[in-house]
Amino acid sequence: MIWLPIIIFAYLIFAVTSLIDKYLLTGPPNPKSYSFYVGVLGISALVLVPFVGFSVPETSQILLSLLAGAIFIFAFFWFYTGLEKFEASKIVPAIGGILPLFTFGLVYLLSGGQEILGLKEIFAFFLLILGSVLINLERKRGITLGSLKVSVIAAFFFSLAFVFSKYVYLGQPFWSGFIWMRIGGFLAAFCFLLTKAVREEIFLKKFTFQKKTGTLFLFNQGLGAGAFILQNLAIALVGLAFLPFINALQGVQYIFLFLIIIFLAKKFPKISEEKLTKKIILQKVISIILIGLGLAILSF
Repeated sequence: MIWLPIIIFAYLIFAVTSLIDKYLLTGPPNPKSYSFYVGVLGISALVLVPFVGFSVPETSQILLSLLAGAIFIFAFFWFYTGLEKFEASKIVPAIGGILPLFTFGLVYLLSGGQEILGLKEIFAFFLLILGSVLINLERKRGITLGSLKVSVIAAFFFSLAFVFSKYVYLGQPFWSGFIWMRIGGFLAAFCFLLTKAVREEIFLKKFTFQKKTGTLFLFNQGLGAGAFILQNLAIALVGLAFLPFINALQGVQYIFLFLIIIFLAKKFPKISEEKLTKKIILQKVISIILIGLGLAILSF
């Protein structure tokens, strides 16, 4: 189970990057523009080609890799569309609950029912999902029908990307599959240039950073890239039946985020928009207990 500490460490890094994003971003980015940048920056993986075992697989594997990378970019588009139209408290918990279930269903269907979990693993799986949803849920800001529709679409695309990525890694060495998928994301990014508003935002607007902010932005991008590589490494190493746990374990990221905020709250009181009342702290603690139980059952 070497994949388990790898994905937990990846989610720790993602927690740090999301906190820095909150500091750098004044609001949710334009979904199409952001998805374009995610896809285009992914092509930087080509710099790894001289240093890793990159190969040209058979045509079917190339197409699957390109498709997986493209789907991931469209999943990001729907996720940020949700953040643009609705509050994060309506989008994140819904995706956190739906995504692992989609992945579970897709693995079962694509494997012809061959890849299934035991009762112990299923119990741990649902504990992790419950904890992941609860840690992000805000009672005063319930999920609406509109936010649920966007969340379902985003979760489905993310699920497809995760499952197809796993099949890529089953057919190719890690670095080869990883790079081919980033090429697919790069090609998909240009679909967003078909929109005039996106072209104007990308090519006409000038973005400037102060020296400190710019350094922090670049540092954060490097951290995010490292976490993304670790997440993909976990996907490559995990057994196909256990792939849904990669999604279900995302609650660990929000535990790290919560603990970091608690640690920094006194020095940086504006670091969190959420007031830490007794009820909220109790909710977070219950979530941590559920996720901890799920991890314990899964590990032992």
